[in-house]
Amino acid sequence: MQNELYADAIGEITVTGAIVRIDLVSLSATQRDDRGQPVPELRQRIVMSLEGFANSFDVLNKAMNGLIEAGAIRQTSPDDNVVPVRPASATAKPNGSPNFA
Repeated sequence: MQNELYADAIGEITVTGAIVRIDLVSLSATQRDDRGQPVPELRQRIVMSLEGFANSFDVLNKAMNGLIEAGAIRQTSPDDNVVPVRPASATAKPNGSPNFA
């Protein structure tokens, strides 16, 4: 049996040349932000080729479509996905990927 790892989310995806790094994060049990909410902490990193990432994206997309069809996830309209604009200083990430804004 393989070890399992739980993650709350993907924190960041960084592309460097032909390599993709996917950071898995979980909410901290001890660290809090200024609003008292748990902050995400890096738990594990997945490193793969661009080809592997592209193939994985296709698998994830099929899984998402299956969850939507099964009613486990509700599909929203494009207007529901509008992200509020924040000042540049609030969105800047130190050591963030130049590939994704």
